[in-house]
Amino acid sequence: MNTPALSRSPLLQRIGSYLGYDLSPIETEPSERKKPASLVYDVDEVPPFFTALMLSVQHVFVLSVGWIFVAVFVTTATGSSHEAANVIRLSMIASGLATMLQALRRGPIGSGYLCPFASGPAYLAASIAVGRSAGLPAVFGLTTLSGLFEATLSRVVRRLRSLFPPEVTGLVVAMVGMELIAIGCPRFFGYTGSGNPMNGRATLVGITTLLAMLGPSVWGKGKIRLYPILLGLVAGFTSALLLGVLTWPQLQNSLSAPLFSVPHRQQIALSLVPGFILVFMVASLSSMLKTIGDITLCQKVNNTQWRRTDMRPVSGGILAGSICSTFSGLMGGMGQSTFSANVGLSMATGVTSRTVAYPTGLILIFLAFFPKLAAVFAGMPPPVMGAVLIYVACFMIVGGFQVVTSRMLDARKTFVVGIPLIFGLSVEIVPQIYQGLPPLVRPLFASSLAPATIMVVILNMLCRIGIARRQKLEITPGPDSTEAVFNFMEKQGAAWGMRQEVATKACYAIDEVITAIRHLPLQPRKVLIAAEFDEFNLKIDMDYEGPLLPLPETAPSADEVTGPLGELALAGFLIRQHADEVKLSSRDGHAHIHLHFEH
Repeated sequence: MNTPALSRSPLLQRIGSYLGYDLSPIETEPSERKKPASLVYDVDEVPPFFTALMLSVQHVFVLSVGWIFVAVFVTTATGSSHEAANVIRLSMIASGLATMLQALRRGPIGSGYLCPFASGPAYLAASIAVGRSAGLPAVFGLTTLSGLFEATLSRVVRRLRSLFPPEVTGLVVAMVGMELIAIGCPRFFGYTGSGNPMNGRATLVGITTLLAMLGPSVWGKGKIRLYPILLGLVAGFTSALLLGVLTWPQLQNSLSAPLFSVPHRQQIALSLVPGFILVFMVASLSSMLKTIGDITLCQKVNNTQWRRTDMRPVSGGILAGSICSTFSGLMGGMGQSTFSANVGLSMATGVTSRTVAYPTGLILIFLAFFPKLAAVFAGMPPPVMGAVLIYVACFMIVGGFQVVTSRMLDARKTFVVGIPLIFGLSVEIVPQIYQGLPPLVRPLFASSLAPATIMVVILNMLCRIGIARRQKLEITPGPDSTEAVFNFMEKQGAAWGMRQEVATKACYAIDEVITAIRHLPLQPRKVLIAAEFDEFNLKIDMDYEGPLLPLPETAPSADEVTGPLGELALAGFLIRQHADEVKLSSRDGHAHIHLHFEH
């Protein structure tokens, strides 16, 4: 169903343009988006209320992993579990607001997708380093500053599309999924480190939980496919109680929290530590790239005809997160990032409806005022949590590399993806090699995401040097011309990061032109081909000496095909089928054919 444009006055549009906002009329383009068969409810569809509520509960369980990061940061920095509880609850309010703002689809704020926010790993290393050195007020001050920095970037990110091609954003999404491995696998096996072996009973709980989630996802039909996390949690909590991984005293202790209380921060002051501003700016950049990657994946999941990242909703999504990171810092919470695991959950359940974001956000805010209920989520047994992380990491890693491989990759782009991937993974595999770094940059290597993010952005910019956006080929029509055309487009398509299907269509269209030229009464000796690419369009200009080709709008009949000029007519018709636009012109005895392909 078409949605009418949101009308705005010319004056409002001019004011918005001056402030950096795009307030031009917004229209949905249903013809450009096709719902994948794997989705039960896509971004524009509204599931029943009870279904949406149960899906929201699953999203909150996944988001509760972010509370671990808050607890690790605060207890490492201060050693106070009471302070950690307050920071968690204040961060939950910021996460709930950000999740709802993200789902907005009108105006400058929000991407219009179900892409929840939580206290993610992007800010963890920087928060721990600053908390240890300067205390929580400095963390909150720098979190506020980083939110403002991210808000500024959100206004210009649409003009920086070339810095964030699919291979960059896809790698960031995949790295987030890989980062979940280091968090999820130790918990899955009940491994606590310090030379202790894995716990067999915890491993059995993890396996039970994972199988309970895989079952409905792989073999489930109907409504049961929508609730894999809930089914896994029921199986996980039950098996944890039966096997003694979760004891009744532990469960009762978690539920001993008061039923209602207002969250508050104990340390009111904010402060800035100049030496750590760069560290937090890098964390903010990592968070922003993760947002770009997550929203790109949301766009791809909701559209089988996805071509490229639409930067307009990305800009709004970054702004939504930056507002709530600033708000979180002012209140006394941790920085906010889109939570990739929840995007993976949406892919697993087949429900990407934006309406699910609103009950999810409200539940997060509600739980912040009811510690007893929040304790149920926070008291999740480690192997159950590990199984959930492994489950959603599968979708993030594979989804990220699907985005990477949506473009053709040449040697340049192979290095752009491969080098950051290798050095990012080295942080998880051999972390000791980075222990001797100066204290100022050491927090950047506390997780795999930050170095991989920095390297992939820098390498992408460096490897763009020397790539000509216009290339020419001169060929002689003949039996070998087809191979020459395909080699030319294969090489340039990979160098330019072109989609494979666009390069293939261009190959066929050019080849049909050469075929048609060979059937002209006076066959030209040379054909000059000029290809130009700008990420949105591929333009092919062909020039030869001779008459214009006949390009019929309709397919030739069987009798016409078998006639003396049948192959020429058929080739002319196929040229129009392959290209999105065809223009013909002639001057001084030279024919000119312009082919245009949308990218």
